[in-house]
Amino acid sequence: MPKTKKISMPLLKYLSITFVLTLPQYVCADDMRKRYYTDIPGIEANVLIKTSKSWNGATLPAYNEGQPEITIIRYRFAPGASIPMHMHPVINAGVLLKGELNIFTKNGEKITLKEGEPLVELFKEWHYGSNPGTEPVDLIVVYAGTVGTPLTIREK
Repeated sequence: MPKTKKISMPLLKYLSITFVLTLPQYVCADDMRKRYYTDIPGIEANVLIKTSKSWNGATLPAYNEGQPEITIIRYRFAPGASIPMHMHPVINAGVLLKGELNIFTKNGEKITLKEGEPLVELFKEWHYGSNPGTEPVDLIVVYAGTVGTPLTIREK
């Protein structure tokens, strides 16, 4: 029969106190989630991202005046395909459903998204995206613009 080590009394006391002191934080966090999320049986709501910054850390601007207009676009990138240098005059965010996507800024910043990852796009910063993989990329993007404002401006 293998020997078992005894836990010293001071260590046991320390672990017990640590547990008792940290437990309320987790209970409060659960309470906050219960109030934030729905309590409907069979429904699960997961926040993928909640931020006031784009992926490169730039602070997002205030929303424009005017009639709001929401646009949802599903992009599909074939293996090796790239979207040309462009920028967005509206705030947008997306989720990569399938594949891997590289996004590069004009000044050399890069992010690589993998399947299931969310992204808050750059606002009025030149960038382009490409699929470096051998599988197609499937991307959903939600644009929060105003009526009459273009979603994308391509570099000339």
